[in-house]
Amino acid sequence: MNSVYDFIIKPTNSRYNNTKKIGGIDFVTNTKIESYKSVSNEAEVIATPLAIKTDIKVGDKVIVHHNVFRRFYDIRGNEKNSRSHIADDMYACSPEQIYLYADNKSNLDYCFVQPLVNTDKWSTKKEKALTGILKFGNKILDENNVHPGMVVGFTPESEFEFVVDGELLYCMKSKNIVFSYGDEGNETKYNPSWTNGS
Repeated sequence: MNSVYDFIIKPTNSRYNNTKKIGGIDFVTNTKIESYKSVSNEAEVIATPLAIKTDIKVGDKVIVHHNVFRRFYDIRGNEKNSRSHIADDMYACSPEQIYLYADNKSNLDYCFVQPLVNTDKWSTKKEKALTGILKFGNKILDENNVHPGMVVGFTPESEFEFVVDGELLYCMKSKNIVFSYGDEGNETKYNPSWTNGS
């Protein structure tokens, strides 16, 4: 099965990440289906679109938008699948809903930034505002000499929160990177404990 314009994907494990193992017992951490933080965004590509040239291949692991697998309640209170659902564990996913693929390569003009610890002793905020280390870049940023490992500044409310390999990362588009402060110095990466990272 192939779609003309969409990828066909399936969840890597399940469509929700709402359990945590504590002492060998699985605990459900959230029972609300509408909460986006509990929706899985890890998937595997089953088929690529026929009409689009892409570097993404069948079998690639991808990070996708949370609404692809998300369930919701309609106006009558009935639980429904997202419009991406095809059948069983198969979902249609547009190219714009794929952010990372194959060993963390950014798709299209997306990039990922890791937040920094706020060193301002007078602030109550734990992370430094609108600043981070570029984790995964893209061709557009490369052409402008902005590479992974550089400290960058980004525009307000442009970031989407993801946890990738146990690290808190912000996804945004290239146009949202507005400053490059050069290579990483003595900055400390901000990674809260709830990410299950080290």
